[in-house]
Amino acid sequence: MTKGLRALTLATALAMGTASAAYAADPMVGGAPMMASKNIVQNASQAKNLTTLVAAVKEAGLVDTLEGPGPYTVFAPTNAAFDKLPKATVEALMKPDMKADLKKVLTYHVVAGKVDAAELAKDIKAGGGTYNMKTVEGGTLTAKMDGDRIALIDEKGGGAFVETPDVYQSNGVVHVIDSVLMPK
Repeated sequence: MTKGLRALTLATALAMGTASAAYAADPMVGGAPMMASKNIVQNASQAKNLTTLVAAVKEAGLVDTLEGPGPYTVFAPTNAAFDKLPKATVEALMKPDMKADLKKVLTYHVVAGKVDAAELAKDIKAGGGTYNMKTVEGGTLTAKMDGDRIALIDEKGGGAFVETPDVYQSNGVVHVIDSVLMPK
């Protein structure tokens, strides 16, 4: 499905309040089917466009957490999202002595509970155009609609768009995003 068609389908599903049903089937991410019966780490490990994220999760010691019962909502940056960062930043974060900083960045992409795109859209509308989410890291992510797309704004004013919403997992839901979000 093309991005334009998927965005249109998402907009239609959000308008009808059926986004969950629209994406209930196992979607493809990075060329691999994301199985709702598998956990976040199992699925992400199969996606060719999430290899940097998976390596970072392993380096930060978060595998056991993200394989746990959850539920979690993960805003998963793609390899291309990590490529937008200066190469030295990514390399530095992946060093063993930077584990605490890496963990902070990664847990900033995680929200406790299972928040799908329809719920996000509903909360954004109820909030007058924005919705603030507390992350596992302790910071705040702000969600808003940008046309038919869900945008996320981090505490430093950076942002990301949800590219693939509602990738259901046995322990939560993943929304694939196009940029890495940064806490304060």
